[in-house]
Amino acid sequence: MIPNVLSIAGSDPSGGAGVQADIKAISANGAFAMAAITALTAQNTQGVTGIHPVPPAFVQAQITAIFADIRVDAIKIGMIANAEIAAAVADALQGNSDIPIVLDPVMIAKGGAALLEPEAVDTLRASLLPMATVLTPNLPEAAHLLGMAIATTRDEMAAQGAALCALGAKAALIKGGHLDEPHSPDYLVITEAVTWCDANRADTSNTHGTGCTLSSALAAQLAKGLPRAAATAAAKSYVAQAIAHADALFVGTGHGPTHHFASLYAQ
Repeated sequence: MIPNVLSIAGSDPSGGAGVQADIKAISANGAFAMAAITALTAQNTQGVTGIHPVPPAFVQAQITAIFADIRVDAIKIGMIANAEIAAAVADALQGNSDIPIVLDPVMIAKGGAALLEPEAVDTLRASLLPMATVLTPNLPEAAHLLGMAIATTRDEMAAQGAALCALGAKAALIKGGHLDEPHSPDYLVITEAVTWCDANRADTSNTHGTGCTLSSALAAQLAKGLPRAAATAAAKSYVAQAIAHADALFVGTGHGPTHHFASLYAQ
């Protein structure tokens, strides 16, 4: 049976990030994609020029409608925009602790625009982080959640991963793309078990939406029943392929999208 995955995130009209990327990544990883939209954005490959949050009650209504009718096998949470939406999402998901949840704490767009209001960080940390089967922050996001300096070494990444699990996340995948080294290392912490996932860096500017894509692919793999470590490896392999083939696309003049369906096009 094909699993159903719900993305709770913002919309990117350029198609490279947000629910548009989530739907592509979930579909490419063998699951049926659904989406509850938390915010509309005006953006392209060069940056974000506007954000219009969806009223929290309507965000909750979207999620409630899905659960009233459709089996949900995994959830990905991305951009939540503000504290009120974070609280609405948390309320809507109460009583569904058996469903894997991938929480991607989207705070800053690739071009530098803020996608999460500062006062929402506390609500995200208190209400959503403890629900996470896997938390997937990049280095600036992990540091912001912890109130610490951004990690610059693998040892600091490891320490911050453990600290995030201590806050309640069942596992944390710290994405090390911001590290200044030849590889792009990710660090997966599951209780006391830790795994380094290295990948070669691709020489491309088409990296818009990589965080959305990874977290959605991971949710799809968890929905298919893979354990967290295996699901993480599968998702990371998928994203590496999407980045490696991204130059086949010509979408915009800034940070272009990854190629979500590279394997399909190759056929």
